[in-house]
Amino acid sequence: MDVFPIGETLQHALIAPLGASAVLAFAVPNAPLAQPWSAIVGNTLSALVAVALLSVYAGAWAPPLVVGLAILTMLFARALHPPGGAVALLAALDPGPVIESGLTYALIPVGAMTALLVASAVIYNRLTDRIYPFRQIAERAKTADEVRLGLSEDDLTGLLQNYRQTSNIGVVDLGRLLTAAERDAANHRFDSVTCGDIMTNNLISVTPDTDVRQVARLFRKHRIKSLPVVSVSGAFSGIIVQADVIDALVSSKLDLQLVSRNARMTAGTIARPAGPTSTVDTPVGPLLNRLSVQGAETVPVMNGERLAGVITRSDILRMLLRDARERRTGRVAQINCNSERVLSKTEFRRCARSLGCQVV
Repeated sequence: MDVFPIGETLQHALIAPLGASAVLAFAVPNAPLAQPWSAIVGNTLSALVAVALLSVYAGAWAPPLVVGLAILTMLFARALHPPGGAVALLAALDPGPVIESGLTYALIPVGAMTALLVASAVIYNRLTDRIYPFRQIAERAKTADEVRLGLSEDDLTGLLQNYRQTSNIGVVDLGRLLTAAERDAANHRFDSVTCGDIMTNNLISVTPDTDVRQVARLFRKHRIKSLPVVSVSGAFSGIIVQADVIDALVSSKLDLQLVSRNARMTAGTIARPAGPTSTVDTPVGPLLNRLSVQGAETVPVMNGERLAGVITRSDILRMLLRDARERRTGRVAQINCNSERVLSKTEFRRCARSLGCQVV
């Protein structure tokens, strides 16, 4: 190993541990150990530890000592990077040039080349549509699928710490895995049930030009919770819940008599946007989290461009009750079937013995 002044060639500036850093940054960019802080700070601190220790002691026990101290230093700085241990070990195996170079060794080639490698990895991962460095939860808006059942970022961090996995998987990755697991579990739980199977399809709807008087009458007459807004051509444009009518009255400071004389207040003006929709062939599992956790009251179900029905929490409860009833009925049938099978065997044995036959 040579001393690496600034004027040396790029070939002399390359050290073997950078190959391991490249594998992490380019191949597994989501790994916590591959993030820029871990890579740059971890390698640089390991080099600084190596320079400091080798300046005092460069004997036979220097390699294990310098690697152990490098690991402890990276852990303390929350910058654990496996190639950092190799940086320290490489320096201890040939301490002469490192001691001669001094602190410059930690900055050039280790720090500078690691920073250049990380910058190249950022560009490469962006070009290949991967995120590096991986953003934390607080730095980006959560998507609908990432709203998990009662698990906050602190909860996920606690899980990783309890199982000592903070170095192997990040909070964001764990959240995505749990979200996918919940979604798949819900799909398997109701594997053959689609939105078209449980939706309410005998819809009472209004057009965008329907005035508020008619909307209020429909809510009062049919005791329904929502009204889809569908154009004459069948295009779905929004949905109205009872709260929308009340909010319109309060915000406009109108009483019922004024509403009856106001022809401009129509269903189209008070309807809320359609929001995320589903299709008749979509499994019902993914809707459970949307209705139970995300606060959705009604999920429109589309068949092509036309509204086929809606799914509410009442539909989900009806499905759960039906499933529980079927499971209970299945268990009772199985018990009865087993009882009949045992009874028939007993009777068979008795008959066989009465006829003098030996039954094993």
